[in-house]
Amino acid sequence: MLETVRFFVSVWLKFFFLFTPFFALSMFLTMTAGYTEAGRRRLAWRVSGATALLCLALFFFGRAIFAVFGITLDAFRVGTGGLLFLSAVALIQASQAGARVGDDEDIAVVPLAIPVIVGPATTGALLVLGAEIATPLRKGIGCVALLLAVACVGLILRMAVSIEQWIGRRGLSILSKITGLVLAALAAQMILTGVRHFLAEG
Repeated sequence: MLETVRFFVSVWLKFFFLFTPFFALSMFLTMTAGYTEAGRRRLAWRVSGATALLCLALFFFGRAIFAVFGITLDAFRVGTGGLLFLSAVALIQASQAGARVGDDEDIAVVPLAIPVIVGPATTGALLVLGAEIATPLRKGIGCVALLLAVACVGLILRMAVSIEQWIGRRGLSILSKITGLVLAALAAQMILTGVRHFLAEG
């Protein structure tokens, strides 16, 4: 039971940081400057729904995608780790720039769900994590952890204005940089795991 709980928490934390929630929050606030509070709330739930559907598809069909293209999981680990590391560096150096839009523009899927929350590096990481989890029980636990992470991001977006008032834009910037450091560590772990498995098989 304890091992199951540890696995659930580990997967949930990985997904949560992969979604770069505080960077997404900064972009959400910038791009919805012309929205009403009710409009922001509705948009936050639409972003959550679009993110959940996309992530579930990537999570469950990772192995099939690898089989179709003839890509080994270890090769994808190394490639995804490199891309994730570059994303982490970009996140640490990111500014708060962004476009402002009005209520008449639906930005739930593009660009908020894709690529702000689920960018190329996150896509690769989801494919790897989904392919790594083989047993049906762990697959189900991973799915629940994924949906909980999406729900947490949605809740953060839903409370965007309150969070901004509480910690300010500078606080959001600091949290985004901390997220970048965590992603860099995840990237290094992916690369090392891929290289270690490749050398063991060679």
